Amino acid sequence: MEDGTQHLGHCMVDMKELSANPEGLTAAGVILTPKLPQVEFSLACNDLVASGRDRKPNALVQVAVIDPHKQHLVTHACTEIVEANKDPLFLTGVTFPSEHPTSPETLVKLTVYDAKDKSQESNSFLGSATFSVGDLLRAKDERLTLSLRSSDGVCSAGTVVVSRLKMGEMEEVDVDHITTDIPSQKCPLVCELASHACVDRENNPLTGPVFKNPVCKVYRFQTVDSKWMLVREQMEECTLSFSIPKQLLSLYIQEDMRRVQDLRELGELSPHWDNLRKEVMTRYGGIISSYQETLAELDKITGRSFKPSCCKAQKSLEFIPINLHTQRMRVTCPRKTDAFYDIVTVGAPAAHFQGFKCGGLQHLLSRYEAEKKSFSTAYQCIYYSPEHTAKAQEVLSTMSLLQPLITSLADQLLQAAQEHSSTRIKDALKNLSDKTEQFVHTLKDELVKSALLALHTAQPGYVSKNQKQTPVQAGQHQGHIHQHSDQNQSPVQGLPGHSPATSVTESTVVCNNVEGSQTTTRGEGGPLPLKHQDSIPHHKEYDEEEWDRVWANVAKCLNCVIAMVDKLQEEDNSKQETVPEQQLADVITSHNPGDWREQLCPLVTRLKECVMEVVEKAKKAMTFVLLQEAACSIPQGFLLQQRRDVVFSQALAALACGFVMRLYAGMQDKGFMRQLHLVGLVAQFESLLSTYSEEIGMLEDMEVGISDLQRVLFKITEAKTDDLSDLQPLVCGRRDHFTVEVPLPRLVFQTLPEEIKEGKPLRVFPVLFNVGINEQQTIAERFGDISLQERINQKNFEMLEAYYKSLSEKVPLECLPCFQTQTDIKELLETLGQNVVTKKRKNVEILWIAGTICRRLNGIRFTSCKSAKDRTSMSVTLEQCALLRDEHQLSKDFFIRALDCMRREGCRIENVQKNIRCRKYAFNMLQLMAFPKCYRPPEGTYGKADS
Repeated sequence: MEDGTQHLGHCMVDMKELSANPEGLTAAGVILTPKLPQVEFSLACNDLVASGRDRKPNALVQVAVIDPHKQHLVTHACTEIVEANKDPLFLTGVTFPSEHPTSPETLVKLTVYDAKDKSQESNSFLGSATFSVGDLLRAKDERLTLSLRSSDGVCSAGTVVVSRLKMGEMEEVDVDHITTDIPSQKCPLVCELASHACVDRENNPLTGPVFKNPVCKVYRFQTVDSKWMLVREQMEECTLSFSIPKQLLSLYIQEDMRRVQDLRELGELSPHWDNLRKEVMTRYGGIISSYQETLAELDKITGRSFKPSCCKAQKSLEFIPINLHTQRMRVTCPRKTDAFYDIVTVGAPAAHFQGFKCGGLQHLLSRYEAEKKSFSTAYQCIYYSPEHTAKAQEVLSTMSLLQPLITSLADQLLQAAQEHSSTRIKDALKNLSDKTEQFVHTLKDELVKSALLALHTAQPGYVSKNQKQTPVQAGQHQGHIHQHSDQNQSPVQGLPGHSPATSVTESTVVCNNVEGSQTTTRGEGGPLPLKHQDSIPHHKEYDEEEWDRVWANVAKCLNCVIAMVDKLQEEDNSKQETVPEQQLADVITSHNPGDWREQLCPLVTRLKECVMEVVEKAKKAMTFVLLQEAACSIPQGFLLQQRRDVVFSQALAALACGFVMRLYAGMQDKGFMRQLHLVGLVAQFESLLSTYSEEIGMLEDMEVGISDLQRVLFKITEAKTDDLSDLQPLVCGRRDHFTVEVPLPRLVFQTLPEEIKEGKPLRVFPVLFNVGINEQQTIAERFGDISLQERINQKNFEMLEAYYKSLSEKVPLECLPCFQTQTDIKELLETLGQNVVTKKRKNVEILWIAGTICRRLNGIRFTSCKSAKDRTSMSVTLEQCALLRDEHQLSKDFFIRALDCMRREGCRIENVQKNIRCRKYAFNMLQLMAFPKCYRPPEGTYGKADS
């Protein structure tokens, strides 16, 4: 590996190439150029004297800045406590971010205390020292040794050593130089940073439009060969926490308003169906109003970019993901290239405001589908399966996309004809043919035809064939409703709810000339083909073959256009031939030579008219399908849709954040970009929820929310400008299909593969693995049910296995990142499969192996628990230390120290502080006894706290 090549999240990036193009670096500045801290330093003490001469002090240092204007102290930072050590080396350093009003004249006061306990509630003063930032910068080796003044003014309390820390520089340090009296103190420097970036300007690929408010910690750990590695954690908020949900709310509102308008445009319906329509429209109106109120509340919020865990059940924030943050660990080793490891942490996507008394989405949807048939009986609707409903939504969505596209392409064809350009007309015709054929194929479905018939039967004055033969009988039964039995659930049974191509054993007779409807059954005669049953609705004015003719006319019009283009081009070619020959299409009988546009225009116009006619009929038919689905869903279906909207919003915000982070890290990696557009990326969600009590409902919500992400595509676009506002991802689409567009600066966009620049949709494959680790999971495993967890893990293992199979067929394995551990991915998958089916309590190896596979596959890693604060912090820090051990030879003696260091003073404890304004993980001793040992925080970092 050449010098200057950076290993970003285990994606190879040639930073030399990027640095050699200053213009590109400037254009991409919002992504690639961070702000640097003004100064940062580490602290150590020597020869400290405790109040009791026979004991060694438990030292900590408080750092304060002397305000030059107001002449008072402003607390700036504090180190951790180093126990029983007269020569403590503090893990936590001090930083002055770029925004801090620091100058060489800035005075810093260091006060050393002897802490009686880890809570720091009772400290005794040991000594203090003051220096200026300029003193540190001018000092030899940028290192100061200051005498500590005791309370009586005598300099006998020891010394404090201040060493400036320059990030990006990796010197080899003698291990003995920082050895302390206690083996556990042979630990590295830790430095905090809270600026816009944390690494040197030329090497940081992550900053800019969607990530903000970074918090950074820096450590040095010893490797197995007694060298020192530099490790930096960087945690950031993401603006997508709010922008994605707000965009989704707008799209939900637009979609539901369109649905209401479509219902209005169904025309006049019989009283029964009209009443159902009004009720459905009222329900939609309630959802629209609720979403508009929520959006208005979110628009009032400015400056915030994450939702703290204490607000998880707040209604106005229910669409916002809980505690969404990105975290990156950067590792620098002597004479080795840098490596980056990224992870996204977020609270489990779940409807906390709506609660979990009746379970979560997975359970509620299963029960709802089972009960929907009885709803359809009560409301006298046709029962449509989820597949039919999804098909109706797909048809509506596809038509809305293709109809304007066909119109645009038809106009392009006419423009090319006017210019007499054979090449352009050929290209335009090919595009028009492709999209028109796709349009025709979409509508080649019996659901459309049968739904048109069902809509006809719902119109006023409709009388079935049997009733038309006996009008007197029809009049005798006006105003009566015959209640269906379980065997006769729909007034047009055997149509859309039951495949129209199949036979029907019972049939119904419907009359829509009164308020209500009446049905009679025919139980004898056996099954007959649908078209031969006299009781299937017929209307003297309804032509059942009309749809076939209208639908087929589109293809015929396209053939006429193609034939005319062929004719015109042949005529043009014949003029250049010695012996002209004309071969006319059969559909073209006679045309005078002349302007191409004039001859094409009538045919193109007819094609557009036929497309519009088809759209109008199909739109009404599919709207009627959705009307019936909605009518038999009242009220449960609407409540479930709202819950699903909430959960999906949280999940999509997290996914978009992870996708952008992964894209920024891999833009210069050709292998990664090839994988991205040929196959897509796996997004692996790790969940630590228990399968007990309310967390079962959370997990059921999360399962559906993650699964719904399969309906999402990504596109990379060229930003209009390099302004931050133009680099924010945009969401478009509707509930059955959303696309997230990620804009990039022009010069960065130009470096991407052609397929991506041309707008190829990029897929993401979400998978979810869950292993509960807390005391509630202990109860579930011993006395409850963990089948939900087992089913989720088995199902998603199969999905991950299928993704790898597809990847290995389309992308060379050389495109995947290189790791020190040489375990084959196939072997890892086999091990994961074995663990998934193994009956083992709290089998966290499932999570470890799934995470490893995700990184090996260039995937996006997510970790979640209820609030992404406590259990998530234990998991993230454990994974980081495991990576240091497995990939960077972290010394075995340093593993636990590194783990405690990250948990006690790292980014995750800062995350806890941001959420609940308390630096305590929300665990108690009893709970932790049930945790796997490697997920337990160090003593003094946990306690009672509101989470």
